[in-house]
Amino acid sequence: MRLIESLKRKKFLLFNIFFTLYIGINLIGGERGLISYFDKKRIYEDLKTKDKVLTSKLKDLEHKISLVKNNDLDYLDMLYRDKFRYGTKDEIIIKLK
Repeated sequence: MRLIESLKRKKFLLFNIFFTLYIGINLIGGERGLISYFDKKRIYEDLKTKDKVLTSKLKDLEHKISLVKNNDLDYLDMLYRDKFRYGTKDEIIIKLK
């Protein structure tokens, strides 16, 4: 009986304690909490890095396509020699890659 009367008098204090714990737990570990924020930030940085790599590859590919469309003879010769392993008898071919 004493416990119930004591709880009735201190219900505002208990409500504040539980409310503070609830907010603290959700602030740190919830779906929108601090841990989730850092995970999403790391994923965002990874995606930005992948975007930069893919953008540079796309620019390189577009440049190569423009060389083929414009009939750049040096580039076409380079492609021909690389793809078909072509060379004359007096040439020595050294592949670096």
